[in-house]
Amino acid sequence: MLISDLFQKKNTIYSFEIFPPKPTADVSAVADTIERLAALSPDYISVTCSAGGTGNARTAEIAKLVQKNGIEPLAHITCINSSKADVSRTLAELSDNKIYNVLALRGDRVAGAKESEDFAHASDLAAFIKQWGGGKFDIAGACYPEGHPESPDLLTDIRNLKKKVDAGVTHLNTQLFYDNEDFFRYRDMLALAGIDVPVQAGIMPLVKKAHVDRTIALSGAKIPAGISRMISRFYDKPEALMEAGIAYAVSQIADLLSAGVRGIHLYVMNNAYVAERITERIAHILAEVNKN
Repeated sequence: MLISDLFQKKNTIYSFEIFPPKPTADVSAVADTIERLAALSPDYISVTCSAGGTGNARTAEIAKLVQKNGIEPLAHITCINSSKADVSRTLAELSDNKIYNVLALRGDRVAGAKESEDFAHASDLAAFIKQWGGGKFDIAGACYPEGHPESPDLLTDIRNLKKKVDAGVTHLNTQLFYDNEDFFRYRDMLALAGIDVPVQAGIMPLVKKAHVDRTIALSGAKIPAGISRMISRFYDKPEALMEAGIAYAVSQIADLLSAGVRGIHLYVMNNAYVAERITERIAHILAEVNKN
């Protein structure tokens, strides 16, 4: 089912994101995680591109595994190091396997890698996918409640986001954030800009020391006082950090659901336990908001 159709059927979508194993690892490295996530009955599971600048190499492979577990996959496609021919091959493989939901991304710059001569922005990729597929693909896009790190300001970023939506993007997933007020303000700004596609809130629980370090260093996300206190108190206490991180994410999600968010997209870092704990805690709230 196309994700845009899911948004027509439900008030709030619930989904997970996973990433492929390393290029040298066997697919079994993520198979158990997919099975456990599928058992939670998400609306879909998105599959990121391979790490280390290897692009879309394993995305379709893992997306097919998600599909075999009875869950709709959302396959990420990056374009910063890809030609039209590269993207066409990926789209053909997805189409051959009846995978029609894709997330169009520019992708991160890789030092020393030649950048695409065909695609400069995710909006270019979205337009190409729409044309290539003749409308058969549902195209999701990324957005940034605190602004893209390469954008000079939030308003400029929103203007560029409008180009992406106009190019064919049918729903948006946000970058992770930890202050819901930033999301609510951003949602209002998108409405004023004429961006009326559904927006899912991207939530990444901070449950491990490595996640804390990486998130703070790479995402640029604002760290509210509550998260800062949690990190300071439990940084070197793995079990307590795990439980505190889950509790903060549950509180954040409950607030978003109360405010009518169109979707929750959980960045679980391939940790099925975290997804299970959070889903158990919010299941009744999610069911309530989806009552017709």
